[in-house]
Amino acid sequence: MQAEQNISTLGIAASTGRMMAAGSVTALAGGSAVVAYFDPSSTHFFPLCPLFAMTGLACPGCGLTRAFHSLFHGDLLSALHFNALTPVWAVIFAYVAVSLTMYAVTGKNLPMWPTHPKFMWVFMTVLLVFGVLRNLPFYPLTTLYP
Repeated sequence: MQAEQNISTLGIAASTGRMMAAGSVTALAGGSAVVAYFDPSSTHFFPLCPLFAMTGLACPGCGLTRAFHSLFHGDLLSALHFNALTPVWAVIFAYVAVSLTMYAVTGKNLPMWPTHPKFMWVFMTVLLVFGVLRNLPFYPLTTLYP
């Protein structure tokens, strides 16, 4: 109901919103298939992190492509080695994918807690702290570096 109200206030027809949701799910599935099939450690067409390329510092998202490749192949320890926040990102991506799929099929989605302001503030704070901690040159924080 809330999604329908949001779409109607944006001036987007419900059928257009459902088609956009279906396109988003298709893009997410296609991107996931590419990451699952091609190993980012040996395939060099995946983009580099601009922060890492310019400074050598790892951003909070550095290592996520390799982590999801490992996760898709069932290697949870490697995924956690590449990015310790992989389980958090996986839950968010899965929740959004399920919500978009439900909206594309039925016209009703799940409550979008990942876009709630309180969640966003907490998550951005976690990302900031994680981004700083993973770049500190002290053991055991060096294990967070991808």
